[in-house]
Amino acid sequence: MSIVIKVPAVGESITEVTIGQWFKKDGEFVEMDEVICELESDKATFELTAESSGVLYTKADEGDTLEIGAVICEIDTEGKEQEASQATAVVAAEEQTSTASSPAPSKSTGEVKEMHVPAVGESITEVTLASWIKSDGDYVELDEIIAEVDSDKATFELPAEASGILRQVAGEGDTLEIGGLICKIEVTDGAPEASNGATGNAASTATEDKKTTGNETYATGHASPAASKILSEKGVDPATVKGSGKDGRITKEDAEKAEKAKPAAPAAAKSASKPAATDVKDTAVKGERGERREKMTSLRKTISRRLVSVKNETAMLTTFNEVNMKPIMDIRKQYKDKFKARYEVNLGFMSFFTKAACIALEEWPAVNAQIDGNEIIYHDYCDISIAVSSPKGLVVPVIRNAENLSFSGVEKEVVRLAVKARDGKLSIDEMTGGTFTLTNGGIFGSMMSTPIINAPQAAILGMHNIVDRPMAVNGEVKILPMMYLALSYDHRIIDGRESVSFLVRLKELLEDPARLMLGI
Repeated sequence: MSIVIKVPAVGESITEVTIGQWFKKDGEFVEMDEVICELESDKATFELTAESSGVLYTKADEGDTLEIGAVICEIDTEGKEQEASQATAVVAAEEQTSTASSPAPSKSTGEVKEMHVPAVGESITEVTLASWIKSDGDYVELDEIIAEVDSDKATFELPAEASGILRQVAGEGDTLEIGGLICKIEVTDGAPEASNGATGNAASTATEDKKTTGNETYATGHASPAASKILSEKGVDPATVKGSGKDGRITKEDAEKAEKAKPAAPAAAKSASKPAATDVKDTAVKGERGERREKMTSLRKTISRRLVSVKNETAMLTTFNEVNMKPIMDIRKQYKDKFKARYEVNLGFMSFFTKAACIALEEWPAVNAQIDGNEIIYHDYCDISIAVSSPKGLVVPVIRNAENLSFSGVEKEVVRLAVKARDGKLSIDEMTGGTFTLTNGGIFGSMMSTPIINAPQAAILGMHNIVDRPMAVNGEVKILPMMYLALSYDHRIIDGRESVSFLVRLKELLEDPARLMLGI
């Protein structure tokens, strides 16, 4: 029995994908849920897993573009692992014998293939060359990954458009517009032929490596985009990290565990053996005064541009209030274990603030509106944007129709979007839209701030850290956990009465969670 595997739907606006690479070969035996290939869209990269155990029969090659729902491969569930392994071994042996007996000498065709930055999304006008995977002068195969480029949305891999000698035009860190020249490939017939001695040594080395390391692919020793970002921030050389992913690929978990190499012990010992300096001037001279320069990423430049435009194009004003968090903290303390056991998610503060914001927005619709030219658009739904700090910078995914979600529904959406943001897998659709934004600087220890509006929205609520403070309650001084709230709003469509009333209503709902539960 054969199972047909089709290209899955990977996003509302994505209609086709490209096969980046096959991790398993045609005729190989695969286990259920084993990753068999990578699919690339104009937004991100996805992994395709086997839906059953059996022998794999591919229906498309690397580099092929397939529509959503098209057949990509079949799995013969009755096929045996031993037969598949033998068939693969025979094919590999024939290929090796053929290559050894009749090597094809490299011959230049005289053609030079220019590679330009491809279009990677409707709103993306430029990219940054993150890293070259192949060096200048290297021989590259057709569809082999030669570089990684960063946009303000995601990281993309660039495959070679021909087989031949790579000639780099742009350098790492360069920013290129869509359509800009990134490299050239001097097209050749076959790979360059090495000398007999070198060939023999290379074959011997390759044989030894294959015995010790198994099958090596492009993924071997190569960091995923998320892992590459983490290693770069840590200052860790990917060559020093051992990958635990498929075929030795360096995963995000490997990058998080990686530590920067410590200074050489002899140098430390030599320094320790020196007598303590008595001359203050000499000590000052030896102090480290290092500095480094880094180009802004496309995402950081986009954030900077948008924040400046909001400050210049809106009449932004901020109003403040404070809320007693004790009632909510008491509820969480009493029910958090039962909530976690039933819904398999923690009961956090975000669900309380999201639900309270939805009720207040329905009562004060101007806070949930936006300006479009000479018109004001009022929304009868609440798409709540949640500001999330990711390894690449600030992103703002959206919780759709939050007014219809339960507390557990909100918490699950927050966790889902936060994990995707951390892994750099948020789609464009998940980050667009939104009618009102919540940002929680309190998790970093912020006491007070004036958040900047997330255009084209009209308002944003800033949450801050919870601090025990003495408060006057019915003529008595009590120590209560208090949080400052800040509402930044566009004064062009939101008046002071509406902004202050919205914040007061929010305070009432948070300080009396029973009203929040009942929606009154």
